[in-house]
Amino acid sequence: MLFFFIFLVSAAAAKAQDRAGAFDFYVLSLSWSPTFCASQQGERNDRQCDADKDFRFIVHGLWPQYEKGYPEFCETREPRRVPRSVGEPLFDIMPSMGLIGHQWRKHGSCTGLGQRDYFTRIRQAFERIRLPSDLARGETAVTLSADEIEEKFIAANPGMSRRGISTSCEGRRLEEVRICLTKDLQFRDCAEVDADGCRIGQITLPPAR
Repeated sequence: MLFFFIFLVSAAAAKAQDRAGAFDFYVLSLSWSPTFCASQQGERNDRQCDADKDFRFIVHGLWPQYEKGYPEFCETREPRRVPRSVGEPLFDIMPSMGLIGHQWRKHGSCTGLGQRDYFTRIRQAFERIRLPSDLARGETAVTLSADEIEEKFIAANPGMSRRGISTSCEGRRLEEVRICLTKDLQFRDCAEVDADGCRIGQITLPPAR
């Protein structure tokens, strides 16, 4: 009984922590679209993965983060649904209203920003990053280690450090590159995010087409 009470108190404390605007920094998550499009889920996503599409790095999300853990699904006075008029201007970097809507509900709601300001911040964060040109071309498959992928981003972005970037994989394919940013979109270190990266020896970036 005592254990159950302690569990309820801990759960309530964790829930109370997830307040809109109360976070330490952002994580900009950049997905390698060809990996998603090679999956069963991607095969059903015409907007992102149709034969005439050739997306490379796209924005998975801009996530408010604590030094340990992250808030999600915060209470907000903003609507849960994102109007198409708000989401559609982002289709060049977030090519799906489903993705845009989910990112707003789970992560954007915790930033303390309104919908339009949150998606403006996503655009600003994406434009803050210089994508390594040899990776971003995506013309042929490339196989590298996680360290090599991260070093290419670091070389292209002065001020970024090895402790502020993480690479995730799906099987042996690149899934995402996650970059830590301050609230004013400056590079910063992030120990927990950095430690959560892919640990396999070699990661392949499938070609865009």
